[in-house]
Amino acid sequence: MAVFTEVTSDEAASLLSKLNLGTLQSLQGINSGIENTNYFVSTERGDYVLTLFERLSHEQLPFYLNLMRHLAARGIPVPAPQADAQGCILHTLQGKPAAVVTRLKGRNQLAPQASDCAQVGAMLARMHLAGQDYAARQPNLRGLAWWVETVPVVKPYLTPGQTELIESELRFQQTLAASADHAALPQGPIHADLFRDNVMFDGPRLSGFFDFYFAGCDTFGFDIAVCLNDWCIDLATGALDEDRAQAFVAAYDAVRRLSEVELRLLPALLRSAAMRFWLSRLWDFHLPRDAAMLQPHDPAHFERVLNLRRDHPWSWQRPAA
Repeated sequence: MAVFTEVTSDEAASLLSKLNLGTLQSLQGINSGIENTNYFVSTERGDYVLTLFERLSHEQLPFYLNLMRHLAARGIPVPAPQADAQGCILHTLQGKPAAVVTRLKGRNQLAPQASDCAQVGAMLARMHLAGQDYAARQPNLRGLAWWVETVPVVKPYLTPGQTELIESELRFQQTLAASADHAALPQGPIHADLFRDNVMFDGPRLSGFFDFYFAGCDTFGFDIAVCLNDWCIDLATGALDEDRAQAFVAAYDAVRRLSEVELRLLPALLRSAAMRFWLSRLWDFHLPRDAAMLQPHDPAHFERVLNLRRDHPWSWQRPAA
């Protein structure tokens, strides 16, 4: 999404020709995000996104690309990976893994209302159900194991108060992950990064989810918590907006009924989601990589969110029939 690898028009045109997508008309670097190199590309046949993967390997990527293809085949609006004449959807450009996917119509809804959150909740539930028969398995690469490895790396940059917070939360999350309740949580492929800027709306209607390159197999409840911590909060303070949060969870539950253990652990999973993004933002902020247009996110935002989820737990109760 930031541009780490400069791609020339000739290089892009050659790949598009290999994929039988037509003649390159425009190539524009995307200046948001911090993980991969992304370009908008247009031909007379349509609009696409070209991605060069800066961290994920050729061995890891089939999980993500085939998951997108699996979901698209089941009616979930996601970008469709484009195949060459041999049916291959994973390509190589400048020695790096690359893919070209269809570009979704519409734009981000960065100031969502309750009705927008309800659409995202319902579609997330549909996505979870559609992915249950996806055969490939890959763990959430930014899950607990990564947190355990990364906390010592960022600790030198923290204040004593931040160090106490991150260490105590890591202990809490390790205890949670080892519990019988956590083991009973429904699991499957999740998006794991479904923020406002990874969803498109065409007018008032949700038109698709994209950027699946943090996806992995984890609890559905964690995916719900990630969404609640972005779609349903006041960005200035991190506080949950009750109307949006209620609309999101109710719409999800209407499509895929939440289990009792999911409802019971939701306050803890909201802390898990806040911890994951505070830690990754600390890492990206203090240990950045060189990239044109790189804009690392402020880690203080998710530090505030984590403190609020610890101090003011939020839960949802299904209305009485």
